[in-house]
Amino acid sequence: MKVTTRRVVIAGAAAAAAGGTLAAAALWRKPPPAVFTQSAAGSAPGLAPFSTFVPRETPAPPAPAIFFNGEGVERRITDFPRQGLVLNLWATWCVPCVAEMPALQAMARALADDKIAVLPLSSDRGGAPTVRKFYEQHDISALGVWLDPKGEAARAWGARGLPTTLIVDRHGREVARLEGAIDWASADALARIRTLVGPAS
Repeated sequence: MKVTTRRVVIAGAAAAAAGGTLAAAALWRKPPPAVFTQSAAGSAPGLAPFSTFVPRETPAPPAPAIFFNGEGVERRITDFPRQGLVLNLWATWCVPCVAEMPALQAMARALADDKIAVLPLSSDRGGAPTVRKFYEQHDISALGVWLDPKGEAARAWGARGLPTTLIVDRHGREVARLEGAIDWASADALARIRTLVGPAS
């Protein structure tokens, strides 16, 4: 596992993605963020196949944590009863996070009728304005603005880096976790998420 600073991460992650690797940039905090890489062979460019997910042997609710919507209103996982959740921890400065955004948006559209919410929680210090500007620049219209501005939810949930995604079933239990940029738009990803969260009531 190669570890480097955030300055090198931003410049190097793009080159890594072009070379068929996936990078997960560590959360911003002291010491400087690091990067770990995995092979993404056989997937969309720069994205790993969904099969790299890590299911939990015993599903359990994630630790209590507060995050925010685009208007600054506090939210918790318990505010989404009987819904499946895809909680994606990301930031606009994180190159692999940016790489997976189009696929994440495609997944959100595909799963909307299944009562499965996709919540990308940004850790950008600039908050909602930074995320909205990013969405406009990258034609992201199917994802809401969700914030984890100080990385508190990410730390509470034990995330090792960005992007990290938690799959939460309709009973509020974490059933799987993924690290790195994933090909969310694949048929396998959509089918597995529907199975993991369970049928809508």
